Amino acid sequence: MRLVGPDGAQIGITPLPEALNMARELELDLVEVADKANPPVCRIMDYGKYKYEAAQRAKESRKKSTNIVVKEMKYRPKIGVGDFDTKTKKVEHFLAEGHKVKVTIMFRGREMQHPELGRKILDQVAAAVTEVAKVEIYPRLDGRNMTMVLGPDKKAQAAADKKRQTAETGTPEVAGVDEVVVESIPAEPIPAPAPEAAEPVAVDTESPEAAETPEA
Repeated sequence: MRLVGPDGAQIGITPLPEALNMARELELDLVEVADKANPPVCRIMDYGKYKYEAAQRAKESRKKSTNIVVKEMKYRPKIGVGDFDTKTKKVEHFLAEGHKVKVTIMFRGREMQHPELGRKILDQVAAAVTEVAKVEIYPRLDGRNMTMVLGPDKKAQAAADKKRQTAETGTPEVAGVDEVVVESIPAEPIPAPAPEAAEPVAVDTESPEAAETPEA
């Protein structure tokens, strides 16, 4: 057989008894990994640890995979307002959970002569769930039915959630503005008022008192 060591290194062509002895000395297992090869390939490994790690990888892979379920909701062309609202709320709930929804309009008798009535209902459903879904397959006749497929729209759901949060907090949205910087502008110094000039005092030069000069 061709033997591979526990670290992945190629040991080479090795007789079975010798390979078993090597595995026992290392307290590991001798596992055949390629039985159709010529000669067969065996590896020295901890088989219990290998099985555990393989199971963990499979478990993580299952977690990442999502099962998409297609739900179906049936309407009639002459459906009442209350029944329409109830069914449409269920459609919206399915879409919010991540499922696709097939909306079916069922025609009976002479209703087949008025497919526009069914198309009108489908358009109303699509408009009612526009915040959580998008139309993946547009309305089309399928025998005596008219069908449409809706799929979850994560971008629309995120935008709707943001809009609701903004409405609840009362904070207006400013498109395209990340940050508003307010700069303080220093006030210009106000000049002190100039001192008022003293008003001139009139002197009566003709008065004898003003003409007298005090003696030294």
